[in-house]
Amino acid sequence: MGRSQPVSVPLLFLPLLLCSSSLSFGFVSAAGTADGSEEWGYVQVRPKAHLFWWLYRSPQRIDTGSSPWPTLLWLQGGPGGSGVGIGNLQEIGPLDTDLRHRNSTWLQKADLLFVDNPVGTGYSFVEDESLFVRTDWEVATDLTTLLKKLYDEDESRQRSPLFIVAESYGGKFAVTAGLWILKAIEAGELKLKLGAGLALGNSWISPEDFFSWGPLLQDVSRLDIKDAVKSNIMAEKIRQEIKKGEYGNATNSWGELEEFISSSSNDVDFYNFLLDSASDPISLAAVEVPRRLSMKIHPTYN
Repeated sequence: MGRSQPVSVPLLFLPLLLCSSSLSFGFVSAAGTADGSEEWGYVQVRPKAHLFWWLYRSPQRIDTGSSPWPTLLWLQGGPGGSGVGIGNLQEIGPLDTDLRHRNSTWLQKADLLFVDNPVGTGYSFVEDESLFVRTDWEVATDLTTLLKKLYDEDESRQRSPLFIVAESYGGKFAVTAGLWILKAIEAGELKLKLGAGLALGNSWISPEDFFSWGPLLQDVSRLDIKDAVKSNIMAEKIRQEIKKGEYGNATNSWGELEEFISSSSNDVDFYNFLLDSASDPISLAAVEVPRRLSMKIHPTYN
């Protein structure tokens, strides 16, 4: 039942950016720690469109010729979820949201590259609102441009195979970006070794197939029979709107279905149906803006 929505990046990163004299909004700009364990900065992927990235180098890094140390590119969903804020601090980065060391960080197995993707997410920004992306292919083009600039003259990055991991709507980003990256490598435009595959977690690949919540929640006693039937009817309405190309109506109907599920199930957590939203420590439901409001504030993909 994967779902994600636009959120703001934690403000703890802001002083790091403001105090860095080496950071500027040129085509490629970067700053980092003195020991080189972290780098962050901007790539201008199009005129007046800037993607923010954050790279962690693993202290466990072992770089041998036969088994090069991997780099993991994490793509958040939303669209509009911050990889720097959510994937990093709430899920797999070296520190949690209280800045405590995370024993389960994926940094133990790979270098980690987080991107606030697409432009307009987190610290990524555009200087003209007309430059917001509207399709997954535009997102893939921007991500490929970012990687071209990060890998162009860095031989250590070029030797490290890149694996793409994504969740929720990031699943679409990962697939389209993977195709774009592969084409750029084959064309000799990108000096990068792509890893053996993509990893997709609770990925939002086919929306019309993801509204079968009624039977599942009825089976785990979160919905009664009457509400499960109504949920199925609402889900079928969404499927028909998608088939007709009425994507705006389908998006609104999806919001109505989620509101109905929440109100009828004692606010079940959409990330873990075994819990209530308020009981899940990594659920964003308690801090996200209401879905209807967020759709008015943030661009959506229609």
